[in-house]
Amino acid sequence: MIKCGRPRKGEELLSRDRLLDTAHSLFLEYGYGNLSLENIAKEARVSMRTIYSQFGGKAGLFGALIRRCSDQFVSDLSLENVSERSPEEALASFAKQFLHRITRPDVVRIRAILIGESPRFPDLATQFYEQGPQRTLAHLARFFARQQQAGYFIEADPHFLAEQFLSALRGERLLKLQLGLEPTPDEAEIDAWVRQAIDLFLHGCLKQR
Repeated sequence: MIKCGRPRKGEELLSRDRLLDTAHSLFLEYGYGNLSLENIAKEARVSMRTIYSQFGGKAGLFGALIRRCSDQFVSDLSLENVSERSPEEALASFAKQFLHRITRPDVVRIRAILIGESPRFPDLATQFYEQGPQRTLAHLARFFARQQQAGYFIEADPHFLAEQFLSALRGERLLKLQLGLEPTPDEAEIDAWVRQAIDLFLHGCLKQR
């Protein structure tokens, strides 16, 4: 029997996820500027009208894809229940998850696409920053603000602390990874990377006299 009428909510979500999955694969393969909306619609087996009605066009589709990745990214960066562990342990858990995700080949590729396309598509760069890095920064800043209230960290702008911590984590190594000068790190390498960054961030580099 042919189904007519509006699909049920569960079916709509499955269709949306399938479209985003297809778009994700195609963006990774072709980049943003070289990929047509027609090609996405064909590969996802949906109409152009569906894409426009749900996302408003290619930029909106890409933004929704970044938002979906960011939702999972931020929700997995757990900084809760710190009463059961020290702030250092909470930061270490956050940092390991953060580095594991941003060093994956598909994430590195998406970031490279954004950097390459941002001069031509500034709205795309804005969507990426707002849905990804900005949300992660705000999530981490709230953690520092709570820990300041508990007396663990110095009185400084929590957003500044979050920026400095993320900068310490990324470091030169992430740039080399993005340039293809280093392989994707394994779990042991990420653990060592995190330990060095946290030790420097929490304790500084001046030797006590």
